[in-house]
Amino acid sequence: MEQPILSPDFTIEDIHKLRAYNYYLTKDMTPQEKRDYYNKRGMEVHTQIQERALHKIIN
Repeated sequence: MEQPILSPDFTIEDIHKLRAYNYYLTKDMTPQEKRDYYNKRGMEVHTQIQERALHKIIN
């Protein structure tokens, strides 16, 4: 399954596409693999948020 293309308005259909894609990626993972996957993704988002906040403070 390919990564879904989201609409500029981010509709409920986009949420359904993302959920289906995420299920496809994680359906055959063990519980530990899922924890690692979600923790890694969460840390990526956390890092992005921190970088944006720092950038906002500097500018």
